[in-house]
Amino acid sequence: MKAIVQERFGPPDVLRAAEIESPTAGPGQVLVRVRAAAVNPYDWHLLRGDPYVARLLGGVGLTRPRSRVAGIDAAGEVAAVGAGVAGLRPGDEVLGFCPGAFAEFACTTPELLVPKPAGPTGLTFEEAAALPMAAVTALRGIRTVGRAEAGQRVLVNGAGGGTGTFAVQIAVDLGAEVTAVCSARNAELVRSLGAAHVVDYTREDFTGRGERYDLILDNVGGRPLHRLRRALAPRGTLVANGGGSPGHVFGAMGSMLRVVAADPFVRQRLRPLVPSVPNGPVHQDLLAVTALVEAGRLAPVVDRTYPLADTAAAVRHVEQGHARGKAVISVA
Repeated sequence: MKAIVQERFGPPDVLRAAEIESPTAGPGQVLVRVRAAAVNPYDWHLLRGDPYVARLLGGVGLTRPRSRVAGIDAAGEVAAVGAGVAGLRPGDEVLGFCPGAFAEFACTTPELLVPKPAGPTGLTFEEAAALPMAAVTALRGIRTVGRAEAGQRVLVNGAGGGTGTFAVQIAVDLGAEVTAVCSARNAELVRSLGAAHVVDYTREDFTGRGERYDLILDNVGGRPLHRLRRALAPRGTLVANGGGSPGHVFGAMGSMLRVVAADPFVRQRLRPLVPSVPNGPVHQDLLAVTALVEAGRLAPVVDRTYPLADTAAAVRHVEQGHARGKAVISVA
């Protein structure tokens, strides 16, 4: 099969296309014919060799360079099921977490897959692949950890990205008044997703506006904790969803560690957001996300679609912070 492999740490250019042996479904496993795969910051953390960040994000990390097939988010069709697998059969359209998703076939386990939602007008495989990590992270940040409620004031920092576009929609669906922080080019996009207010971070610092929010989901990690708390209501909740840059482990971990250390000493709720992908109660979260899609209350935003051979360019696009929604690999 065709696959995108990593044999050493480095920039996206270390990824290469290769012909390798297709995996097979062992006992308790599902073989997925991948039709599309999404790119996440998770991918470039692993690519750059940030093992601690990778573990924090739910992966096993890499302690040394070794050959592996890259990618985690996928949508496609069940090609085969191993012994002991119930509820799935060849031909079923699915989405979920498939380690080695940047390939024509990938093996995973049934609890990491759910049926591909039809949605009001139907979802393409590319749209379905955009859901798993970003939408589950947004769901946990806004609903599970953030506990957003109707009537609350919610701010999403990094609202134009993959997780951010989902977070805005989920908060709006819960009845919150949403302020989206993004660049000017994404202002109309986040408004179309339901944001009541937009702050252009290139022109204004949302922590200095004098506004207070019941919940802040920080997907960027670029503001000091004391400034974030200044924008938080006295009993408000801050959910820190990493950030940082490749090669700077504490850029991503630092914001989470700071909120953990400060939380016992303040009235506000300061919480790190640990996606725990592919660990944790992923199946129920995936079902919750697809239920929202099928009800027409959540929609993926696909920025660009790349062929499998151009996966390195897609990862570079996401790594540089240019993605507007999700970048997706289309696997022919």
